[in-house]
Amino acid sequence: MGKPQFIRTVAMASIALFSTTVHALDVKLDSVRDSVETIHNGQVVKVMRIQDTNHKIAGGFAKTSRKCPPFCIQPTHVAEGIKTVTEIDIFNFMENEVVSGEGVIVDARVPSWHNKGTIPGSINIPFTVFEASPHEPKLVDALYKLGVRRRGEVNPFIRTMEKFGLLDGDLKTDDWDFSHAKQVILYCNGPWCGQSPRAIRALIKLGYPKDRIHYYRGGMQLWQILGLTTIKP
Repeated sequence: MGKPQFIRTVAMASIALFSTTVHALDVKLDSVRDSVETIHNGQVVKVMRIQDTNHKIAGGFAKTSRKCPPFCIQPTHVAEGIKTVTEIDIFNFMENEVVSGEGVIVDARVPSWHNKGTIPGSINIPFTVFEASPHEPKLVDALYKLGVRRRGEVNPFIRTMEKFGLLDGDLKTDDWDFSHAKQVILYCNGPWCGQSPRAIRALIKLGYPKDRIHYYRGGMQLWQILGLTTIKP
């Protein structure tokens, strides 16, 4: 083998070894995607995992034990008819529903928790807002962001027809019109956090369509355990 050929062979072997090494250390979202892009406050944000395979979470989300109550382990299914989703479902939701404006990710935690870091593409609506009176401006504003409209006076005859399932009556109550309600994913701090379950139950009580509500039980704790991108407001 001539010298030039030998050099080329060594170079190709080095590139192959380097490529294999890089690929072995590559921390992907799943078997197909390195990252996904979503919209957060009007800006495109890339969501990916921390590439340092020795990285460990620290602080509050590294804790294993909290006093119960109130920090009790939540059930997998928070309410009948509500789908519990995984991180993969959220990635798909980010790329499709969030980007198209057809869906919203809701951080249902109180502001003090939200301000420590949140999932890209999410908006903060504390669970207490959903538990407010139907006449509270903060609830009207929150539901407006989810595609829900406050109803004024409704003709009694029309309302009677709605109660019989006509005129999209199954998507309307005396107070709210859910005809254009968006798909929503709600989350809080993790499997020990009851804030998003309370928000979900409050939405159901208001009449929000169950097939448009999703529960991310893993919350911020599992999101950070997986080394996924977070944003500080």
